[in-house]
Amino acid sequence: MNFDPLYYPHASRRMLVYAGNGMVATSQPLAAQAGLAVLRQGGNAIDAAVAAAACLTVVEPTSNGIGSDAFALVWTGGQLYGLNASGPAPRAISREALARAGYKEMPRFGWLPVTLPGAPAAWAELSRRFGRLPLTTVLEPAITYAQEGYPLTPVLGRAWEVAFRRYRQVLKGEEFKPWFDTFAPAGRPPRIGEVWRSPDHARTLRLIAETNAAAFYQGELAERIDRFSREHGGYLRKEDLEAFRPQWVEPIGIDYRGYEVWEIPPNGQGLVALLALNILKGFEFAARDDVETYHRQIEALKLAFVDGKQYITDPDHMTVAVADLLSEAYAAERRRLIGDTALMPEPGVPPQGGTVYLAAADGEGNMVSFIQSNYMGFGSGIVIPGTGISLQNRGHTFSLDPAHANRLEPGKRTYHTIIPGFLTRKGQPIGPFGVMGGFMQPQGHLQVIMNTIDFHLNPQAALDAPRWQWVEGKKVRVEQQAPYHIVEALARRGHEIEIAVDSGGFGRGQIIWRTDDGVLVGATEPRTDGTVAAW
Repeated sequence: MNFDPLYYPHASRRMLVYAGNGMVATSQPLAAQAGLAVLRQGGNAIDAAVAAAACLTVVEPTSNGIGSDAFALVWTGGQLYGLNASGPAPRAISREALARAGYKEMPRFGWLPVTLPGAPAAWAELSRRFGRLPLTTVLEPAITYAQEGYPLTPVLGRAWEVAFRRYRQVLKGEEFKPWFDTFAPAGRPPRIGEVWRSPDHARTLRLIAETNAAAFYQGELAERIDRFSREHGGYLRKEDLEAFRPQWVEPIGIDYRGYEVWEIPPNGQGLVALLALNILKGFEFAARDDVETYHRQIEALKLAFVDGKQYITDPDHMTVAVADLLSEAYAAERRRLIGDTALMPEPGVPPQGGTVYLAAADGEGNMVSFIQSNYMGFGSGIVIPGTGISLQNRGHTFSLDPAHANRLEPGKRTYHTIIPGFLTRKGQPIGPFGVMGGFMQPQGHLQVIMNTIDFHLNPQAALDAPRWQWVEGKKVRVEQQAPYHIVEALARRGHEIEIAVDSGGFGRGQIIWRTDDGVLVGATEPRTDGTVAAW
């Protein structure tokens, strides 16, 4: 990479980490150390990623759980592989059933937005195909932390408190009692520095490890999920779980100024980041902290996002080909819409033709970009009694409009916000990157990639730099650290600017780059409790 390792445009609380044998970057220190421990036991980067991912369900349950979905980009043997472990809607659910129950849009909480969890299957499949150690070894750190407990870190503790206050107001039914029993056993959330443990979680992880996830999809855990769903009006059944298989997919990418930027194909929203970068590569940028840079980035992202929201869904149900959306002709057409003032974006017609993110690498050349998430923090508010399994609410992104591409249908996968990223150059790996955080994720990908390629920032500086977030229409949120003269200039161009009081909604990223001589260079997000564990 062409970056200055000593250049920081803004004050940083963290420094770059260099290593040669292995590296794991996560949003929670204990998870990074869990991955590193597995590397030291003879595991590879894939084993380390799975270890860290499983551990994060314990040490950062505010963002993910055993009932999450997952995606991965894996570089191994000179090739990049994609894994889509997002689960579909239950086969018994339907728009008609929800309409009869009085719903005009998908609810946020409860059983109705629960889609089939894919994370345990992702761990097992990654381990089976590319791992070196048995899953029982790889999941042992997570099991230990669940059984023995750990003290809460600051960002985690604050997120837990916020979630508890919200859930106490909105989760009223009997089906939500197991969530409070699990995550607020003393009638309140655990405090920063206080030890929280979940023996049920430990037992579930051990069952998953010992059966290579079969217990979750065909055995005891599947039966428990089915039973609790039936008891409380849910649609998820054991038959849904038994039929699920994660899918190996071909990553999608574009050339951006001589680098290849890779994402998971739909139903993930990585396509949005690629659409925006495809538009932006037709411009030249003099400096990062320049109003023209901010303006064009925001406008390109808006155009990309409205296309993504219009077209992205389960790939078996998409009406537009990804190749058409990423064509140079379509990028040029969209680029011409960007003028000097903020536009109100509309979807184009192309020519036809509260998540965890982690990165891992080893000394053999294997690299993993991995992301898993419930959704909206703890997810649906549904925890299966006696298991510690908190279920995602990914179905909330389905539309109940029968004309919408992402309309709810039985067995269909919804528009998915979580996206891992990967960067190569001339077919050789640079490394994994990601920025977690709902619909901020493609926006974070765009900003981190441009910070790296256009403005030559090192990985830590690329993460530290102030971010903006398009919300809707002409509304844009910016972090307090953004230069005020740029904020004022954007407002004069018609952007409706809101200066955020905190950085909670601007994503949390991790990066590991590999230099030409094989040295690993890692960075972690200053907006969270992240750590780069290296060997």
